[in-house]
Amino acid sequence: MAYEPSDEVIANPQRGFYHHTETHYRDDGSGYVPLDGTALAGFRSEGITQILRVFYLEKFAANPILDDEFLSLVQADFDTARAAGVSVITRFAYLQGGAWPYEPPYGDAPVDVVLAHVKQLGPVLRENADVIPVVQNGLIGLWGEGYYTDHFVTDPANPGVVTPQDWAKRSAVTQALLEELPADRGVQVRTMASKQQMLGVPAAASSAVTGAEAFTDTALARVGHHNDCLLAAPDDWGTFLSDPITLDQEYLEADSLYVPIGGETCNVNPPRSEWDSASAELARYHYSYLNSDYNRDVLNSWGEAGLAETAKRLGYRFVMESSSVAPADESVTVSVDVRNDGWAAPYVPREAMLKLTGSDGATLSVPFTSNADVRRWLPGTTTTLSTTLNLSDPALASLTEGSYELSVALPSSDAGTASDTRFSVRTANAGTWNESEGTNSLEQTVMIGARDVSPGEVEPVPSVSPTPSAAPTPRDPEPSVSPTPSAAPTTVPTEPSASPTHTGALAATGGDLTPATAIGLGSVALLSVLLGSAILMYRRRLMQHN
Repeated sequence: MAYEPSDEVIANPQRGFYHHTETHYRDDGSGYVPLDGTALAGFRSEGITQILRVFYLEKFAANPILDDEFLSLVQADFDTARAAGVSVITRFAYLQGGAWPYEPPYGDAPVDVVLAHVKQLGPVLRENADVIPVVQNGLIGLWGEGYYTDHFVTDPANPGVVTPQDWAKRSAVTQALLEELPADRGVQVRTMASKQQMLGVPAAASSAVTGAEAFTDTALARVGHHNDCLLAAPDDWGTFLSDPITLDQEYLEADSLYVPIGGETCNVNPPRSEWDSASAELARYHYSYLNSDYNRDVLNSWGEAGLAETAKRLGYRFVMESSSVAPADESVTVSVDVRNDGWAAPYVPREAMLKLTGSDGATLSVPFTSNADVRRWLPGTTTTLSTTLNLSDPALASLTEGSYELSVALPSSDAGTASDTRFSVRTANAGTWNESEGTNSLEQTVMIGARDVSPGEVEPVPSVSPTPSAAPTPRDPEPSVSPTPSAAPTTVPTEPSASPTHTGALAATGGDLTPATAIGLGSVALLSVLLGSAILMYRRRLMQHN
């Protein structure tokens, strides 16, 4: 079965354009503007499924204790986002910049205060990880971007010089965030040097995380990147710090294949900020998300076609190419080929499931046993998913016999959003999406036959001889006797048993099975047993007559 691709912009979770939001908590407790559910619903109607939320902690820059009111407000924001079906890229910072030029003191917090705040934020971050795809490092300097800082450089008047001691303090903040987050969530840093210094590795592609190291509970696997001056200058205004900058660029190209990267544009810089160059860099560095609000001059220069292409290809874009359903004696193997036309793979855990749906509404979801982790579906590649449905599986045997539609389900792996189809992934195919179920139809069915055979019930079997036989008599237990070839009766009684046994069938078909024919593919071994019993009984009667 082949599938038709769709050219539609698809509002899938944890990818695409985002809207910027921010709020403040000033010395007098003023400035906090909660998220608005109606506004978030409007974002979703635009096809936007995530926001950046910057929480400014002005009141706490010199106070290590976050008050309960502030923490309650943060929790309420995450609740609002969850109810709206929106994810929250999260950043904490202490203050914004004022008018240029920026001069010290800037007003951010010292490292001990920062670490105390991270510890207090941990429970909120863990509680809401289902709507937090990634946390930006933040907390250091103006806007939380790590440059204009009073406490994480030796000389605030010369913030471009960062000593080993300064890097150690910065790394301590990143490590603290990693420790407070669930192991499957990451932290994004503002420059490649931040991760390299934390890990003690050089600026080189060989220092990047590999496929074998990816998705483990290590800083190497969990620290990603955000570039908030994408395309602004040759070095993106201090983003690429290596000499030559190509070392950082090659490092980011390799690292971003397995860790998240996103950001925003900030300066018109033709021709580099124009569409041809921009699209090449978004693809090279595997961007998952981008600010739709800033810089509009840069974004508008891409034209409607460029913006539409960006909306389609930021992050992942899965296209089902084909599927096959192969029945065997006691099983059916289902395979699906899925291509990733996006610029990145997903960076949040998600398991691909095969879902069976019966005409009576009964459902069963089973994981694909090969390539189920969508984070491994790399951009520009086709992945084959497969799983085998076995009659011996109790869950399968318990299904009512009949036809079951097959679909691919890509639900959220987080308990808080697993049943919310707004957090399920839709493939870029025409006519396959079931919005109410959050599934992608394979447009194929399997027939599942299963019924109980109670003790003493007669099971119909095909006749092997046209010759009629006498009605069967109750069968007494007796020693096994090697049977000789003989005509078999058309029906035989079953051996009494303590509990019902099951017969069943799995088949890929577009028709229906009646109860009389429900034995199907799974009955070969059963027929052999029944025929053997019939022959044995017939021989017993012959011996009695003699």
